Amino acid sequence: MPKILIVGGGYAGFYTAWKLEKHLRKGEAEVTIVDPLPYMTYQPFLPEVAAGSIEARHSVVALRRHLKKTTVVAAKVTGINHANKVATITPIAGDPYEFEYDQIVVTAGAVSRTFPIPGIADNAIGLKTIEEAVAIRDRLMSNFDKASVLPPGPERDRLLTVVVVGGGFAGIEVFAELRSLASSLVKSYPQLTFDDTHFHLIEAMGRIMPEVSLKTSEWVLKDLAKRGAYVHLDTQVTGAVDGNIELSTGETIPSDLIIWTAGVMANPTVVRGGDLPIEERGRIRTRADLRVGSDEEIVEGAWAAGDVSAVPDLSGGGVGGYCVPNAQHAVRQAKLLAKNLVAVLRGEVPREYFHKNLGAVAGLGLYNGVFQSGNLALKGIIAWVAHRGYHGLAMPTWERKWRVLWGWWNNLWLRRDLVNLSTVQSPRYVFEEFAARPRPPQPAATPPAEPREQGKRADQPAKVTADKAAAEKATAEKATVTR
Repeated sequence: MPKILIVGGGYAGFYTAWKLEKHLRKGEAEVTIVDPLPYMTYQPFLPEVAAGSIEARHSVVALRRHLKKTTVVAAKVTGINHANKVATITPIAGDPYEFEYDQIVVTAGAVSRTFPIPGIADNAIGLKTIEEAVAIRDRLMSNFDKASVLPPGPERDRLLTVVVVGGGFAGIEVFAELRSLASSLVKSYPQLTFDDTHFHLIEAMGRIMPEVSLKTSEWVLKDLAKRGAYVHLDTQVTGAVDGNIELSTGETIPSDLIIWTAGVMANPTVVRGGDLPIEERGRIRTRADLRVGSDEEIVEGAWAAGDVSAVPDLSGGGVGGYCVPNAQHAVRQAKLLAKNLVAVLRGEVPREYFHKNLGAVAGLGLYNGVFQSGNLALKGIIAWVAHRGYHGLAMPTWERKWRVLWGWWNNLWLRRDLVNLSTVQSPRYVFEEFAARPRPPQPAATPPAEPREQGKRADQPAKVTADKAAAEKATAEKATVTR
């Protein structure tokens, strides 16, 4: 049986494996998916997870539960030798080993792209994983707890200041969602007021959200301003040492929560660790039919999709002629890739990928959003309903859909969950504080020293016995003479 190796279990990897299980006949191929995490993260839900509107576990899809016919390996692919069709797999436990394959599908996704700005690597946090979204929520809520017991001053202001770097969809959504969360939290802290909270978004370009029209992006700016949020356009971050955000305008903003959403890059571990062709932006060069290669040359047995690949955008709407890295393209490319791979195994001709973006939708906090499709723009609660409707349906598997929808329904009546679980990062702290520990060993007691002569005699037991016998004999003779 041909062996199909899928590198990465994100959007594109999960959907490729999921659809291969549907299209492959029994015994036609053996599919293995490799990812260090046991789940796929639905990234459009990360801003709502950070705001407490969606339960974190409901925004991920368990690979082992929904991939019944696929072998799931908890590991990283750290090397690809496609010339010999061998991949190096480094498991989360154990030694690396080599895996032979016939077809490889590279869907390793993307990671946050940062710049060598002092302090960013040490103090900022991204928004690409579910763990980051949960950490952002817990940090903000913990800061409210700390600020509520502090007097007004610089330290309290720092704790209640949030800075988001990047004005794309991810940045604007998490910025607006956290602003909405903070407004809800203030009601529970009588020591704090709305004016004590400070939200700043830093964008290097002259506008935000390039996926929507300029008019719509300006409406979003005005809406954020009404809610007490500040957007700094044409501004760059020059430093973030010790949490002090230094801007190109000369302004400094002290903050305890810095969120970096200013771009992504193809997963460097997979891209640099293999021999597949790479284009100038560090992505795997991919044809329109999702086979690795160029118009002139095909790398047989190699496929790529999602953020790690440079797929030509035949609709003409891409940046630089390629599909932009987003969920819409990743999901649709994966579905076609599965069909094309099966077609090639059966000696058929694969189809080219074509998708024209029909619109963009974003959530801006509870009951507020924006939707753009061509010249049609919706704002406010209607767009918010469209946002939730679209992503609720786009969430893979009905099991996950129901969990998300049920959570939204409960929050509609019960309000969002404001439980702070920041201590989950150190779950043993209470146990360690009160756990009984063995006492340190006490030094042994030193016996009292014996007189010098007694000590010498004690070291000579035979002499001691002889002296004792002589003394007894002398006592007996003396008694005889006396009588």
